[in-house]
Amino acid sequence: MQRLDITGLPPVPSAAAAAFYAAWLEPAARLLASGEGLTLVFPPAGHEHSAWRLSAVQSLAREHAPVRINAVASDDEAGIAAALAYLAAADGVTGQYLPLDSVGAGVNPQVR
Repeated sequence: MQRLDITGLPPVPSAAAAAFYAAWLEPAARLLASGEGLTLVFPPAGHEHSAWRLSAVQSLAREHAPVRINAVASDDEAGIAAALAYLAAADGVTGQYLPLDSVGAGVNPQVR
């Protein structure tokens, strides 16, 4: 599974979407054309970025099927590595956008 780190996006969601499509769509499509799966790694962003990010990865998944593509959002390298390992082994998972945090999916002792 290949990794593509998405950088340089503006903070405004519509501008970030436009910047993604202008700068990152072609590199992502080129990597997918190799036939190997791809995970996009976005920097963390608020929930207002979720819709365009999910739409982008779902569109790429449909266009390049059966090659798998997913996306994660995080700046925690350990979390990213764990997600990449999971996605590499999850043969049926494609077209997903997974915002990550440093707490993980287990029980959070801070939440009661």
